Amino acid sequence: MNRFFLLFSLIFLSHPILGQTNPEALDSLLMGHHLFPDTGKKYRLQPEVAQAFEKMKAVALEDGIEMEIVSSFRSYATQKKIWNRKFKRFTAEGMPAKMAIKKIIEYSTLPGTSRHHWGTDIDLILKNHSVKGDVLLDSLFHNNNAFEPLRLWMEKNASAFGFYLVYDRDSLRKGFQYEPWHYSYKKISKPYLAHYIQNNVLEKIKKDTTVLGHKVMDSLFIAGYKEEHILGIHPQLKFKN
Repeated sequence: MNRFFLLFSLIFLSHPILGQTNPEALDSLLMGHHLFPDTGKKYRLQPEVAQAFEKMKAVALEDGIEMEIVSSFRSYATQKKIWNRKFKRFTAEGMPAKMAIKKIIEYSTLPGTSRHHWGTDIDLILKNHSVKGDVLLDSLFHNNNAFEPLRLWMEKNASAFGFYLVYDRDSLRKGFQYEPWHYSYKKISKPYLAHYIQNNVLEKIKKDTTVLGHKVMDSLFIAGYKEEHILGIHPQLKFKN
């Protein structure tokens, strides 16, 4: 048995949500159609992920790093709104559909393919910052800017709590641009990714004709998107077929 299927089976059977579902329901969850319960915090995550984050947050605070989550679970509907809004904006500026999609997928995912659908991924910044406007800019995490202390602390300590940077700065990595704020809880997200790819969940995405630009998303585009964007991630989060 593939070791990732074994790991996934163990997580699936022991998980309070997944243990009571079937493969179709799991596909639905991975596509962003499952609303994770409100934790009473300003985020929605799987319980184990939330617990690991709170432990990491407490230790970081002892080191003077007060972190907060600005994005956690994101539904399919929310991701589609983001996608369609950007598509409309870029095409209104005169971009052809294919060029607009290429621009969108520098940072934003196709609805149904976001790791934020899984309740395992988080976007982090420092709390009580003085940054105006967009806080998720890589420049803010470097060159003595506002969030550099957070980046340095996370690079040193995040893995001890099970979190790994998803879109690292490796020049050989393809797909989404570098995101120093985006971390994933490896224990659950890695077998999720294995299921997502090995059960070809991506094929279901093409069926939604309300996703703008779907007419130019041919098989070649989907294959490239899978290899470069879905699998263009930190080595620790990858799996082997």
